[in-house]
Amino acid sequence: MLKRSNKPVLKPEGVLNPQRLRSFLLGLPRLPKLVLQVAADVVLIWFSLWLAYVVRREHSGFTETFGEYGWLFVLVPLIAVPLFAYFGLYRAVMRYVGTHALLAVLKAVSMSALVLVAVVIYPLPHVAVPRSLPVLYWCLCLLMVSNLRLLMRQFFRGEWLPSSENAEDQANGNGSGCKSRVAIYGAGSAGHQLLTALRIGREMLPVAFMDDDPGLWGRLIDGLLVYPPDQIEQMIKESGARELLLAVPSASRARRRAILDAFEHFPLHVRTVPGFMDLASGRVTVTDLQEVDISDLLGREPVIPDAALFERCIRNQVVMVTGAGGSIGSELCRQIVTSGPRVLILFEHSEFALYSIHSELVRWLQLADGATEILPILGSVRNSGRLLDVMRTWGVNTVYHAAAYKHVPMVEHNIAEGFFNNTMGTLYSAQAAVLAGVENFVLISTDKAVRPTNVMGSTKRMAEMVLQALSRETIPSLFRLQHLGPQPNRTRFTMVRFGNVLGSSGSVIPLFREQIRRGGPVTVTHPEITRYFMTIPEAAQLVIQAGSLGAGGDVFVLDMGQPVKIVELAEKMIRLSGFSGRTANKPEGDIDIVFTGLRPGEKLYEELLIGDDVGATDHPMIMRAEEEYLSWDELTALLQGLIDAIKADDYLRIRMLLQQVVSGYRPDERIVDLIYTAKAT
Repeated sequence: MLKRSNKPVLKPEGVLNPQRLRSFLLGLPRLPKLVLQVAADVVLIWFSLWLAYVVRREHSGFTETFGEYGWLFVLVPLIAVPLFAYFGLYRAVMRYVGTHALLAVLKAVSMSALVLVAVVIYPLPHVAVPRSLPVLYWCLCLLMVSNLRLLMRQFFRGEWLPSSENAEDQANGNGSGCKSRVAIYGAGSAGHQLLTALRIGREMLPVAFMDDDPGLWGRLIDGLLVYPPDQIEQMIKESGARELLLAVPSASRARRRAILDAFEHFPLHVRTVPGFMDLASGRVTVTDLQEVDISDLLGREPVIPDAALFERCIRNQVVMVTGAGGSIGSELCRQIVTSGPRVLILFEHSEFALYSIHSELVRWLQLADGATEILPILGSVRNSGRLLDVMRTWGVNTVYHAAAYKHVPMVEHNIAEGFFNNTMGTLYSAQAAVLAGVENFVLISTDKAVRPTNVMGSTKRMAEMVLQALSRETIPSLFRLQHLGPQPNRTRFTMVRFGNVLGSSGSVIPLFREQIRRGGPVTVTHPEITRYFMTIPEAAQLVIQAGSLGAGGDVFVLDMGQPVKIVELAEKMIRLSGFSGRTANKPEGDIDIVFTGLRPGEKLYEELLIGDDVGATDHPMIMRAEEEYLSWDELTALLQGLIDAIKADDYLRIRMLLQQVVSGYRPDERIVDLIYTAKAT
C-alpha cells in the first residue's frame, strides 16, 4: 500500500515564476547578460539559416542541413555577431529598446547578409549554396532578432507580469497589479510620451485616452481607446479610471480651464505633467506629476511683455531689488536678470532667503553664459545709512522696492514693526535714492492699501503717499536729514498696485493643498470672502513694465481680471483632487470645509482704486490711477507724530493718526497689537 508523502511539493510556477525570473535576469552582472544575448542571437541565426533552407527546399531536417552546410552554420555567426556588436545591439538596454535599436538591428542583419554574399556566394560560385538563401536568411533573421528584442523589452518592463505586492488581488480578480488606474487627456505626442513613461514606471495603469480631435474618437492608440471629451462618465464606467493626467502642453490657459471645468464634477483626481522633455529623457519620473496649476482654474492668458518697456530701466544698468528673497522680489530678480543688467544688487535682511535667490541666479547665469554681476547684500530697509551706502557705491540706476511685511494678521499683532518696515522703510529707501541720484524708483504696493481695514494696508498706503509727496518736490528738505539742506530730486517715483499672487508665502493656495493632502478640514474665513489673483511671473513682468511708463508720482493698477470667491476656489481644488467638499448644506462630501471667521483686520472684498479717476496706458493690462495725496511738509509732520506715538506706546493715537492720514481706513474695533493687549491686561 502506497503511503502519502508529507514532504512539500514544489509547484512548477514556484520554480519558473516569471517575476522571479525577471528579477534574476535583471540582477545579473553585465558579462553574463552579454553572454546570454550573444548565445540567443547565435541560436536565432542558426534557426534562420535552417528555416531558410526549409523554405527554399520545402523540406529539410536540421541534422541533414547541418551535415551538408555545417561550415556555413559556423561562418555566419562569426560574421554576424561582430557586426551586431559594432552596430550597438549589445549596448542597448532591453527595457528601453526603441526605434534606434530596431534600426541598428536592420543595419546589422542587412550587413551580415551582404557580407555573406560578398565573401561566400559571389566569389565562390562552385559552392552549392542556393542563390535565394541570403534573401530568405535576411528576412527571417531580421524578423527573429528584432522580435526577440521587442519581446524582451515587454518582459523586462514587466507589463505582462503581475506585481508581487498585488498578487493576491490579481488572484482574486480584484486588481490590475498597479496602484492607480489613470486616463490621459491628450492623445498627441505628449500623451504618447506620458503613456510610455507610465508603462515603464508601473506605478500607474493607463486605461484610456481622451482627446479633442474627432478623428481619433473610437480608435485605439497603443492599445488604449480614445474617448471624446463629452463621454467622461462613460469613460470612467468602462475603464475604471480614478485619475486624469493632463498632457496638453500647447493648450491655452482658457482651454485648460474649460477642460478642468468639465471634469470637476466627476470623481477624478486631476494632475498635470511638468516638462515632457525632462520626462522623456528620464530626468523626471511619473512620480513628479504635479497637482493642477491653480492658474489654469483662473483661465487668465498671460500677455507677452513689451520688450521696449521691459528693458528700458534694466538693460546695461545697475538695478537694485529690496526684499530680493521674498515671493515677488525673487521673481523680479529672475525677470530682471534675463534683460541683461550690468549689475543686479540683491538687498535682503534674511540671510537664508538671500543665499537661496543668489545661488539660483548664479546657476542660471552660468548656464546662460550671462555677463551680469550679481551682488548679494544683507541689510534692512530700516537702515537708511546702509541703503545710501549701497546705492552710492554701486551707482544704482533703478530700484524695485519689494521689501514689506504683508501678512495681515501678523502686522495687526505687531503695529510698530509694520509701520517702521512698510512706511518708514519705503521713506528711507526713497530718500537714499534721492541722495544717490537714482533715476527710477518703483514701489510694489497692494490692493489692501485701498480703503484698508488693517494696519498692513494703511502702512502700504502711507508708503504710496510718501512717494506721491516726494515726487512733487524738486528740492525737498528730507525727513530727519534737514541738516543736509534741500536736495535736488532727480528720481522718478512710480507705484504699482495689485492683488494676491498665486503661490506666494502666506497664500491660501499652498495651505489648501496641504489641508486636502491631510484629508481636511479645509479652512476658509468667510463664505463670501473674495480676492483678486494673478501669477507671480505675470505680476513681476507687469511691475517692471509699469515702472517704465511713469512720469513721476504715478499710481499704476494692474488688470487683475474678475475677483474669485475663496470658498469656490477651495471647492474646485477639492474636486480636482478626486474628492468632494462637505459643508452644512452638503453633508455627504468627503472633506470638511470649515468657516473660521474673519481674522483681525481682514476684509471681505478687496479694491484696486480709491477713486473713480482711472485712465489707460500704452499697455492693455496696466491702468493709471489719479489718487489724492498730501504735501511733503504735511506728511512728514504726521510721520513724526506716528513715531512719537509708537515710542509712547500710545496705540489709540496711532490709530487716530492713521485714520487721519489714510483715506477710508476703517480699523476693527479691537486693537490686537500684542504689546498693547499685554499692557492693557
